[in-house]
Amino acid sequence: MSQIEDKIALKELVDTYAIYGDQRKMKEQAALFSENAIVELYFGGQLASTLHGRQEIEDTFTAFLKDFETSYHFNGQQTVILNDNGATGIAYCTVTLIGAENGKKMKTTFGIHYNDEYTRVNNQWLISKRKSIFGWQDKAELGI
Repeated sequence: MSQIEDKIALKELVDTYAIYGDQRKMKEQAALFSENAIVELYFGGQLASTLHGRQEIEDTFTAFLKDFETSYHFNGQQTVILNDNGATGIAYCTVTLIGAENGKKMKTTFGIHYNDEYTRVNNQWLISKRKSIFGWQDKAELGI
């Protein structure tokens, strides 16, 4: 693949991750990670959790989203640096979650950036390590 093709493939990988999350396709989302991938979740600058492998990633993401009726990921800028069968990158995302809380419909929005490491396996790009850094959060009652 050319560098341009690789960068497009990596952008599609990050976008597909977001789409699968919104569609609640957690098994398919977890398959976008390498077999022994690591996901680190940071809140308020502190490491809150470390996930190891596809199954733990799938189980944790499924459990997190179970309390929300809707999720919406909106991806922004992404940069990547390619090196042979690997790459590193940063991608920005805004995630909005809608769910009931104390009888009220609530909207929680997170500003997140992902520090990613990617690996190519059988000519397919996968996420091998993701640091999910939740930089800010806004919660409000939804006016519907």
